[in-house]
Order: sequence, then structure tokens, then C-alpha cells
Amino acid sequence: MSAFPGSPRLVKGGIVLVDPASGALLRVISLQYNPETLTRSLQLKAAGGDGADRSQALRLKGAAVETIKLEATLNATDQLEYPESNSDAVKYGIHPQLAVLEAMAYPETAAMIANDRLAGSGALEVLPIEAPLALFVWSKSRIVPVRLTDLSITEEAFDPQLNPIRAKVSLGLRVLSVDDLGFRHRGGVLFLNYLQTKESLAGKAKPGVLSMLGLEGLPS
Repeated sequence: MSAFPGSPRLVKGGIVLVDPASGALLRVISLQYNPETLTRSLQLKAAGGDGADRSQALRLKGAAVETIKLEATLNATDQLEYPESNSDAVKYGIHPQLAVLEAMAYPETAAMIANDRLAGSGALEVLPIEAPLALFVWSKSRIVPVRLTDLSITEEAFDPQLNPIRAKVSLGLRVLSVDDLGFRHRGGVLFLNYLQTKESLAGKAKPGVLSMLGLEGLPS
């Protein structure tokens, strides 16, 4: 609750996990504090290149490869001030919040055991385990399918039982496009929505004029 009446409600960023087949909501991972910075990089998939056909110089082979990096802070200090209503924080610190993020990096143990049994029974093909579809949510305008590429955790403070009570988490995410998932996959559809939102927002940008660049016209 904000201390200032009438102030807008703070929207948090986070990650939503969805069943890729049914679309059922599996888990919402809300960041405790929104990071102050969000770093995004785009690597173009250009058809042209050194020694390539000149007719391909302006062509794109597909969607750019977009990566996202952010740092989040987890802190149990506020909860520990009211131990009666935050028994889990007292008992585990921020272990549960860290475990939720770390779980994205591992297949579920039940699926691993099932695959091991299949391999032991002589199954000809044991498929890699499919993870939930992860969606990075950063406002209504930015909902995009992603894959966790790296996760770094720096635990900075501990309680007397050595449970972490403060940590910084660095997340690396790679946006999954239709080139990765296909046009009919649930994530592919969400990526197209994400791209269409970009195009819509680009259309709202005030257009520039050549005079702003010191030009009266383009060379012929």
C-alpha cells in the first residue's frame, strides 16, 4: 500500500511459467523490487555478409536475437521485523525465493527419474525433458517468451542458522522467437504479439524531418 493516497499502484516485473501444451498457468515469479536498469541487446540476422551476394545486403533472415539482462534484489529484512506473520522467512530466509528461480535451470526430478527408467527399460528414444514456457513480463507492452541462459546469485547476509536473508540475483534471458518455436507454438504466437506491439509503438513516435539533420533533401 502506498503511503500517498491516490498514488498509482506499482506494477512489478517478473516471470510467468506456463504449460506449453495447455497454456495453463503454473507459477508467477514476481520480483520483490524492480531493478533500476534493464539491459537489452539485439543481434541482427542479416542475409548479407562478407562476400555475400549484393542483392542480399538489405535482407533479413529472421527476427533479431534479443537478450535481456537484469539484476534483482531479494531481502527478508522487512518480513523478519514481523516474525509472527512471516514464519517461513524466519525459518528459511529467502531460500524459497531463490529456489523458485534456480528451479528454472533444472528439469523436474520426477521427469528425470521417468526418463532414466525409460532408458533402463531399453527405450529406443528418450526425449529431452521439456521445460515450462517462461514469459518475461515487464508491463502490458512487454510480454515475451524467454529461455533462462544464466543465473548468478550473490548472497550478502545470513541469519544465525546461515539462511540467506539478502541477495543479489543476476538474470540472463534470451528471447525465443518464431525461428526458435515456430508460428503455431504458443510461445511463437506470443512473440508475434510482442513484435506487433513494437511496431505499434514505433508508429506512435513523432516522425523527424530532414531539416533537423541539416539537410534540404537527399542526394540523388
